[in-house]
Amino acid sequence: MNFDLYVITDETISGVLSHAEIARRAIDGGADVIQLRDKACGCRELLRIGRVLRTITMKTGTLFIINDRLDIALACRADGVHLGQDDIHADVARQIAPPGFIIGISVGSVDEALKAEQDGADYIAISPLFSTGSKNNAGPGLGLDLLREIRMNVTIPVIAIGGIRPDNVGDVIAAGADGVAVISAVVGSRDTSAAARELRALISQSKEAKSKEAFR
Repeated sequence: MNFDLYVITDETISGVLSHAEIARRAIDGGADVIQLRDKACGCRELLRIGRVLRTITMKTGTLFIINDRLDIALACRADGVHLGQDDIHADVARQIAPPGFIIGISVGSVDEALKAEQDGADYIAISPLFSTGSKNNAGPGLGLDLLREIRMNVTIPVIAIGGIRPDNVGDVIAAGADGVAVISAVVGSRDTSAAARELRALISQSKEAKSKEAFR
């Protein structure tokens, strides 16, 4: 599984694009993962949108994740679900989900990261890494030191989210992130595809530089 560039859809931040159009443009720019996130959408409408995005991502081989709603993820045959600390626990979700289903967990400490891995999470997302206005009540940024500490304590992929931009993504990868999840940096851009393409290139460059450094 490649989590390099993980784009979270948000119609409010985009202002003009639908979830489907955000997904299409982000994938065109090189997004490896699309997550459908809409806190205000009703169940039936979320399922409808999820099925549209499933069709889009299936054609391109892009991983498709649903935020929070395990039931919607299963109903539209998404690749996985992303859960917060107040959602159903990963071990319970694992009992319900079919084989190969991806479960991601948001974490804010080493203890939460270890618990998520123990419970069967496929990846964890440190949130928020930096302060961000994209998510209400996200809290202060947790910082690169915590990212490094979590990376040293878990074996599953670590994704960073929150305040990540082209000017700091290199530091995030260098600190140990396997990938970055973004909203504003791509969805809030005038050109979604170009913004995704720029970030994807920077992530690849940072990983290549890190790999070369490791072999010195």
